[in-house]
Amino acid sequence: MGLFQNIFGGGKKEVVIEIFAPAAGKLVPLSEVSDPTFSEGILGQGAAVIPTGNQFFSPVDGTVNTVFPTGHAAALTSSDGVEVLLHIGLDTVKLNGKHFTIHVEEGQQVKKGDLLLEADLEQIKAAGYDTITPVIVCNTEEFAEIAMAEAQDVEAGDVVLNLKK
Repeated sequence: MGLFQNIFGGGKKEVVIEIFAPAAGKLVPLSEVSDPTFSEGILGQGAAVIPTGNQFFSPVDGTVNTVFPTGHAAALTSSDGVEVLLHIGLDTVKLNGKHFTIHVEEGQQVKKGDLLLEADLEQIKAAGYDTITPVIVCNTEEFAEIAMAEAQDVEAGDVVLNLKK
């Protein structure tokens, strides 16, 4: 019956846009992030990964809009128009780039899984910082629904968010 409805005007097909894990770790809801800027959705909806690896990969195919000079965050726009912020750790901007390595530049085209940033998580934790990594959809208002995948251990490249226009 579904095919029949699609052929004969039973409504347009829903487009689902996937956002992928930027790192291996444990996927958790934003509500578990101790910084209210993220947990209260001030910057947008999304999810967070408690990372287990030091490499952070592009969660989308798209363009790097901003790489913070401190290496703690990057903003990308996907080829589907999703504005994604990847923020490694909380208050890690205060490290002034120490323990971070940048592998991309602003304006660069990237594919899902391309290496963006590296962070020495052990050194960051030793300096007293939480390494939880929010993945935020900054243009949340442009989507009818943003749903997080089940909270569980993930590998880089696993789907963490599904968006519907």
